[in-house]
Amino acid sequence: MARYIFITGGVVSSLGKGLASAALGALLQARGYTVRLRKLDPYLNVDPGTMSPFEHGEVFVTDDGAETDLDLGHYERFTGVSARRTDTVSAGRIYSNVLEKERRGEYLGKTIQVIPHVTNEIKDFLAIGEDEVDFQLCEIGGTVGDIEGLPFFEAIRQFMQDRPRGQCILMHLTLLPWLAASGELKTKPTQHSVKELRTIGLQPDVLVCRSEQPIPDRERAKIALFCNVRPDSVIPAYDLKSIYEAPMAYHRAGLDRAVLDAFQISPAPKPDLRRWEDVMDRLTHAEGEVRIAIVGKYTQLEDAYKSISEALTHGGMANRVRVRPEWIAAEDIEAGNGIHLLDGYHGILVPGGFGERGTEGMIAAARYARERKVPYLGICLGMQMAVIEAARNLAGIADAGSEEFDHEAGAERFTPVVYHLKEWAQGNQRVERKISDDKGGTMRLGSYTAILKPGSRISTVYGGATEIEDRHRHRYEVDARYREQLEGCGLIFSGMSPDGRLPEAVEAEDHPWFIGVQSHPELKSKPFAPAPLFADFVRAAKDQERMV
Repeated sequence: MARYIFITGGVVSSLGKGLASAALGALLQARGYTVRLRKLDPYLNVDPGTMSPFEHGEVFVTDDGAETDLDLGHYERFTGVSARRTDTVSAGRIYSNVLEKERRGEYLGKTIQVIPHVTNEIKDFLAIGEDEVDFQLCEIGGTVGDIEGLPFFEAIRQFMQDRPRGQCILMHLTLLPWLAASGELKTKPTQHSVKELRTIGLQPDVLVCRSEQPIPDRERAKIALFCNVRPDSVIPAYDLKSIYEAPMAYHRAGLDRAVLDAFQISPAPKPDLRRWEDVMDRLTHAEGEVRIAIVGKYTQLEDAYKSISEALTHGGMANRVRVRPEWIAAEDIEAGNGIHLLDGYHGILVPGGFGERGTEGMIAAARYARERKVPYLGICLGMQMAVIEAARNLAGIADAGSEEFDHEAGAERFTPVVYHLKEWAQGNQRVERKISDDKGGTMRLGSYTAILKPGSRISTVYGGATEIEDRHRHRYEVDARYREQLEGCGLIFSGMSPDGRLPEAVEAEDHPWFIGVQSHPELKSKPFAPAPLFADFVRAAKDQERMV
């Protein structure tokens, strides 16, 4: 039966609970334990799939098709454990489940209440797969004191009481603000945060304290005294240059040792940190730098493209170069002479997105990369825009467009080279969708197989493989009816779905490196196992840098 580590936050949001959870999971793995990480989000959305990227950052998609919080991306990148649908739940999903059971009569006519019905639903979620791993790490979103989070904290309290003594601990992240005027670190916010936890029956076993300044031993002792934790369980967490420093930094600070002590695991297995030592070596001993232009729709918020940014970093590690991503709003390229914003870059990446805004700028970026022989990687919408660009400027389909932007305009006004995907194969089943369907959870989601053309560039990138699997999140698709016409102009359809109906990859024939994929390979990239497409894209950019 798994041991449980619950991770909560206090004082302010965005302290890095997800990163701390992921780093702790990696450290427990380094000591030989198996782990699984989960996220409990108090918001009332059923999942983040319908949230704006500006509101919530990127949506991370799992192999089994769940649309989840970006923290699950951190979990995967640090541990290599593929997340599942059962690794994330929101208050909206919990309440929805409870109400569905009530409608079916499963509560036998009882009055439905937060306690016990909602809290029991949360506890049932926590218990899923408890015999599969040594440690379950469960992060609770938001901060202690948020009204939305109260049912989750109460469920945790009950869960910890239900389990045998020593099977569950609580790790709490707080902030130690630095007052420059007085030159002091202030511990009172941390004390109040722990006091808030105590009022709902929870006592932290480990405190992780974010700070911009070194925490003196005297202050650590004070925190331990007033928060009722051991002094060596007060763990400093300082700002880092790279998130991949976190496992080694937390290990030096004693986090993994404090957690194992809280479980009374002694003597603890010695950690094997060679994986993270290699990651740090590649990160800190880069030999050169490449500049990558990311032409997107949500460039004002880097978290909207979090997995893209991290996958580029991983690609840099694989090539021992530093990747400097620079964000360019696609709309800025559309304005005036904005195409010159792309001058001087060693590679151009056009990521996914939804809606028409900025798409003409993406199409212009694809044309720029194709004509000037700059390495180009198009992901999801980025692939579709590259196909539309080739259709317009190579195949002579001047009015080529997408139903995503023009389906209300009437077919006579454009040629739908990209169309609304109404049915597709998922395993042995057919999935059907209509434009009028609900937006949440209705896209082509999760892991799908692509059959690669032997000898193609993308097949070479994947080591000669002719079959790969990557994750998808889209409801519009390139129309394969235009394949022959486009291939006659040099845009090769180098990857197709197993039934041959859906294009999965395209590449420019007469180009040093120009690939578009319908999937999201960035979602499976890790610092110790970079996504092959990103590693080779950075290699091509590195070669471009040498030529400039």
